[in-house]
Order: sequence, then structure tokens, then C-alpha cells
Amino acid sequence: MTQKAKFVLVGLAGILAGAALTLNLPAIADKDAQTALPVEELRAFTDVFARIKSDYVEPVDDKKLISSAIDGMLSGLDPHSAYLDSEAFKDLQVGTQGEFGGLGIEVGMEDGFIKVVSPIEDTPAFKAGVKPGDLIVKLDDTPVKGMSLNDAVKRMRGKPGSSIKLTIVRKGVDKPVVLTLTRAVIKIRSVKFKLLENGYGYVRVTQFQEHTGELLADALKQLYKDNKAPLKGMILDLRNDPGGLLNGAVAVAAAFVKPESLVVYTEGRTEDAKMRLTASPENYLRPMQPDYLSSLPEGVKKVPMVVLINGGSASASEIVAGALQDDKRAVIMGTRSFGKGSVQTILPIGNGTAIKLTTARYFTPSGRSIQAKGIEPDIVVEDPSMPSDDQGLGIRESDLEHHLSNPDSGDSTPDKPREIIKAPPTSRSEPDGKDKKPVPLEPGEVVSKNDFQVNQALNLLKGLQILRGN
Repeated sequence: MTQKAKFVLVGLAGILAGAALTLNLPAIADKDAQTALPVEELRAFTDVFARIKSDYVEPVDDKKLISSAIDGMLSGLDPHSAYLDSEAFKDLQVGTQGEFGGLGIEVGMEDGFIKVVSPIEDTPAFKAGVKPGDLIVKLDDTPVKGMSLNDAVKRMRGKPGSSIKLTIVRKGVDKPVVLTLTRAVIKIRSVKFKLLENGYGYVRVTQFQEHTGELLADALKQLYKDNKAPLKGMILDLRNDPGGLLNGAVAVAAAFVKPESLVVYTEGRTEDAKMRLTASPENYLRPMQPDYLSSLPEGVKKVPMVVLINGGSASASEIVAGALQDDKRAVIMGTRSFGKGSVQTILPIGNGTAIKLTTARYFTPSGRSIQAKGIEPDIVVEDPSMPSDDQGLGIRESDLEHHLSNPDSGDSTPDKPREIIKAPPTSRSEPDGKDKKPVPLEPGEVVSKNDFQVNQALNLLKGLQILRGN
């Protein structure tokens, strides 16, 4: 029996234009499946192939025709299954290391245009003012309409120092926005942290990469060291975290829950697609790696916590939020998450190419599927940088064409939060009534002092301390 390398992954819809994408886990054996071939349909395929070769207005390369057929077959299944040519497959493998060349944009397709899901912090796209929801209609002078997502991403990538012009259609702006970006090597440190004030720590996970668990452990140790006493509260910020390596998500959850607690489980048609991942070292460590979570400060697993999420929190970040919510380990605050509850497997198919195939759905410890639904915070706290009418209306899994249904009777209705905190008008708008724009962080700044959602989380933690009599 032929053995093929196989990688399991989770991550946000679309492809990163210059940043890390999804995850891989150690190779596991694939099993050949004996499936009857649809002879009549294959005959139709060969007839079409022959007709294109003989009658199309221009000669077409066989490789191009076959690649296009495979790409169409996979993209018609769901938003996350895709054909990876040799370059895309290589980029996928390199991207998990946290360093990549390009612009730093998480993107997807909508109506034939490239839609920005989220710019990555500290990248050319972020600094140039690219915003979630932007539609990219031209790359340099080439229209995007009709271009595949892979082709568009290839055009956005390039040698660091080279430039590219993006023509963007933005909601609420009458004329197209034209931005010239200079490509750079995207180096993303996936964990940032800060002692907000005495007794209260803040940790932000921007993506789940190969070393995220180790970086989180280092951050927690440093926070306790800087505080010189046990922490009174902890904020874990997963806003705009598009996901990444599954073992990284398990590591982050394992840092805060009891050992052996269930973090996530998956269900699919094959035995390989059925997993139960607990907060155990074998589920987040690389082979022969020492357990970096074993030396965490005492109290980390009991410190009161708030987890911040929003519509840009997807997949691996939803796994963490769901695990901590089900465990009642943390209060989830912010706005509803993206809603990607499926698992993809990377299957190499020779010549350096691979297919990314959706093979399973994942579930939170209590058995919830967040597919096309998302995680509803315990307490909804609006983002003051967004108009009130637009809260929660950004692109989500349920907006993507061919998205998988939620297995819970196809229900995509979000759960009801227990409380809603609206941003005050003074923090939402400028004096002239225009919507307030997010204030860019200063160089070296981890989180803004005026971050409304962070401040609400801090207030909640302080209130819990009062209730506990501390």
C-alpha cells in the first residue's frame, strides 16, 4: 500500500497575502480508499478535455487544463478546500514558521473580487490603512475580476522592497481608494503581552504558530515576574486572530485549564478524522520537546480571566475561546466570532503539489459546533470604532459561498449573550458626527490605553475582585 504524507489543519477562510496560514501536524498514514469510478461522468470529462484541446481559440497546455479542473473540483466543495500548486504548497509550509514575504493581508473571494478579511498588525497593509471589508478590484493596472484567489495572492506576493498598487472599493467611500504598498518580509511574533496595571496582565495572540505555546508560557512567567505577586486578573485577546496551528491552540487552552481537560474533538468520515485533543503534552508538544507549560507560575490555572473575541477571531482562536467558555474558566467578551468549524487535511499528490481537503468538523468540549454560527460572547461589548448599525456585520463563514452547514439541524443562529454593553457615542464618533477610526498603535505599544473593549474587560476583572473580597 502506498503511504502518503498527510497534514491536518485549521485556519481562516482564504489565503494570507504574505503571512502565516493554517497549521500542520506530524504526518500520519493515509489509507487508500477503494471507490467505484463514475465511468459516464469521466467519459464526459475526457470529451470536454479533447474538445478544448482541438477547438479552443488558442492552444492550451495540458498541465493548465488539468490544474484548472482540479482547482474547480475542489473550490466547488466549500470555501476552504483548494488545490495547492508547488508554490502555494511551499508557501503553506514556510508560513507556519511566522515569517513570510508579501503584504500581510488575510483575504477571501466575494463576487469575483478579493475581499480583505483582516490586515495583519505591523505589516505594509496594516500601516497603509487597508481595512477589513475592503474589496480589492485592481492589482497594479490589472483587474481582479475573473482572477482566481491563488493567482491574485501570487501577484500580491513578491520580492521585499518591490511595490504594488491596490485599487480598493470601500463601503461608505464614493471613489476607489488607491494605495501603493511596498512588500516586506512579514515577521509575526504571535504573542504580545503587557502588565496593564498592578495585578492585571494582558496577553494577545495574533496567530497560532509553531512556537505560540512556548511564547505564551514565557509571557505568563514574565508577567508574574513583573508584577512581583500573583496576578488578580488576566485578559487573553484573540480579536482578529485568524487561527493557525491546531497544536498551538491546544497549548494555549492547556495553559489555563486543568490537565487532561478536553479542549476540542473532531468528527469526520474516516478514522483519521476523528480526534479527541485534551490538555495533555502529547497534544501540543513536538517530538522530544520538553513541556514548557509544566513550569508555569502557580495560580495561572485559577486567575480570573476575560477572553476578547470579534468577527475576525476564527478557527483555532474559536477553539480556545470555546474550550475556556465550556470549562467556565473565562468570561468571553466582545462580538460574535467568525464561525469556521471545519478541519482541512493537506494531501500531497506528487510533483510538489497538494490538495487541501475539508475532512472533518470540530466541536467544543460540550459538543457545540460553531460552524457558520460562531461563538457568542457571554458579554457583548461593541467596538467603538464601528458604527452602531454595523456591529457584527463583517464577513463571516456564513457569508461564504458553499459554506458547510451547522450539523445542529443546520442552525446558524447565534446564542444569546447574557449582557450587552454598547459603546458610548462619545467614544464612537468625532465631534462632526463622523465615525471614529481606530487609532494606530504607537511603535512598541502592545495595546492602546483607550481600547474600549480592553477597558471593559479590566473593569469586569476588578469587579470580580471586589465580589471575592480581595
